[in-house]
Amino acid sequence: MAYILISVVILLFAIHFYRKAQRHRIKPFPEHWHGLLLENVHYYSNLSKEKQKVFQQRMMQFLSEVYIDGVQLELQELDKILIAASAVIPVFGFPEWHYTNLSGILLYPDNFNEDLQFSSKDKSRIIGGIVGNGRFEKQMILSKKALYHGFKNQSDKNNTGIHEFVHLIDKLDDFTDGIPERLTEHQYTIPWLKLIHKEMEAINANKSDIRNYGGTNEAEFFAVAAEYFFERPDLLKRKHPELYKMLVRCFKQEPKK
Repeated sequence: MAYILISVVILLFAIHFYRKAQRHRIKPFPEHWHGLLLENVHYYSNLSKEKQKVFQQRMMQFLSEVYIDGVQLELQELDKILIAASAVIPVFGFPEWHYTNLSGILLYPDNFNEDLQFSSKDKSRIIGGIVGNGRFEKQMILSKKALYHGFKNQSDKNNTGIHEFVHLIDKLDDFTDGIPERLTEHQYTIPWLKLIHKEMEAINANKSDIRNYGGTNEAEFFAVAAEYFFERPDLLKRKHPELYKMLVRCFKQEPKK
């Protein structure tokens, strides 16, 4: 599978030069994408017509700044739509937002392992998405299978696309630590950390409905809690009102179910 890794590295170089060439060249929103968004992105369908227009513009802005390519798959329109929606949803409360720490995204057909391989015979193939470091800095790798599952299942509080973009938001200060400095005012840092640790203790004691992965560390808790917030805001508000209020303040929005 070494050729896959070589292909990935080549694609990353292409991503770098593509982004330089494409910056600020925003294409018009394809009208038929509206129907695809209504059908596949519940968050979008709950927006007013005016906000849907803004969402469309934000999607096209994102797509003009970030290179997306497939690895052993032909990129489809819906792939781009779901990736762009994943990017816009968590920052929709911020009128001006650019993922300055992201140059490109590689879409894999299926989940992959730590060596970025996705052989069907490999039982360690459990990763649905990663935000790169080192030679993969400013890159994201997503599993198409995981991406689509996140938008098809609206009750499992799980959305891989949103999860990975929240990691990017967290990483804007160069530290993926679960403290989104760009989103949260300084005075809320200590209350936020106290709340995180309280909720993580509950998760690790099997006394929480927040996904177990959120108990791994502060960064994963933030991303998992954000998935819950955008997938099931009604349930989060009822079961975790303090966390819900903090995330409303953090993301500057109250998504509708």
